[in-house]
Amino acid sequence: MASDTAIPPDDGRSGRLPPIPEDQLTEEQRRVAAGILSGPRGGLRGPFPAMLRSPEVADRFQKVGEYLRFNSSIPTALNELAILVTAREWSAQFEWYAHHLLAMKAGLPPAIAEAIAAGRRPEGMDADQRIIYEFATELHRTRFVSDATYAAVRDRFGERGVIDLIAVCGYYVAVAMTLNVAQVPLPPGVPEPLKPLPPS
Repeated sequence: MASDTAIPPDDGRSGRLPPIPEDQLTEEQRRVAAGILSGPRGGLRGPFPAMLRSPEVADRFQKVGEYLRFNSSIPTALNELAILVTAREWSAQFEWYAHHLLAMKAGLPPAIAEAIAAGRRPEGMDADQRIIYEFATELHRTRFVSDATYAAVRDRFGERGVIDLIAVCGYYVAVAMTLNVAQVPLPPGVPEPLKPLPPS
């Protein structure tokens, strides 16, 4: 693995679980890192430098994430909408930063992301955006979804879509947990995108 693409350097801002220097990686860690680098992500960033401390977890986790990001039955912009809801619920700054970029690239309207960042229900959502927002928000806040919310997703995206949407919400909770516990920093010069929300 080339050092410029494998393990990001520890720039002194790397939080509690900084990237492991490449010359200190075990063979298992090297194998998992190579698997991540050879996939569609194209880099070892976000939660994965921290997760390499448990390479078996990192390996299994990244495979689930690869499916959910690149092969989910939920269309990309809507998938990113669910991830932004998750990032906001967990105040996961790096997760929001990374997936806001992906959401904009996928065509999610900026006003929707701005409202979610501010803790408001977005106005002007189309039918698909509304049912994804409602499902993800309800699931995070109540730990359940109503019959009406469930039926809306099932009828539009099928039972596979229901499971894929549950999975993306749950997976990105675990990503948010890892990023927050590891204190993964934003890139230099990038301000925190999420402001504290007032008590509900």
